[in-house]
Amino acid sequence: MYGRYTQELGVYAKEEAARLRDGGVRDGGGLRRNKSVRSRTVDLLEYEKDPCAKCQLCASRCQKFLISRVGEDWIFLILLGLLMALVSWVMDYAIAFCQEAQKWMYGGLDSNMLLQYIAWVSYPVVLITFSAGFTQILAPQAVGSGIPEMKTILRGVVLKEYLTFKTFVAKVIGLTCALGSGMPLGKEGPFVHVASLCAALLSKFMAAVFGGIYM
Repeated sequence: MYGRYTQELGVYAKEEAARLRDGGVRDGGGLRRNKSVRSRTVDLLEYEKDPCAKCQLCASRCQKFLISRVGEDWIFLILLGLLMALVSWVMDYAIAFCQEAQKWMYGGLDSNMLLQYIAWVSYPVVLITFSAGFTQILAPQAVGSGIPEMKTILRGVVLKEYLTFKTFVAKVIGLTCALGSGMPLGKEGPFVHVASLCAALLSKFMAAVFGGIYM
């Protein structure tokens, strides 16, 4: 199906480009009927009045070239991979920062062992409490790993507000604080939900830009 879809799309793009290159349409007898001089003059005046017309024309040509050569689905997968790599890097950086802050706090209180103990215990408790409270208040759908819920969605059950931007923010911030506290957890399972959220949000962007199968 994918091969047939891209082949038909490529043929359509070539035919459309040839028609635009000819600068006219064909009538019922097969003869080409060019635009009148008056209509060409009106189009030229509108083109000169609009300062962004050249940019819009260039963007439209680039969009048609990408669709005909690469395909919408490959563009979507490339953008999704880049977005997930960026989200993972930001989360790892924030987790490392939280852990270094705990060590810095512990080292700064080396003159008092009791304060060191209180800081070492209270720091992860505060992060875990904030993670749980923030997630519960903003988006309770972000609680847990998310894999069972994603399996449910793939079976055809609609879960409301489970693939929204609000859930994405709660999931990323809550998971970052939980891992930054030092809990022996992994982000591989929750990242399945995060990737699904990114894919759902990115599909809306693709629908606005390319339309087609993402509408």
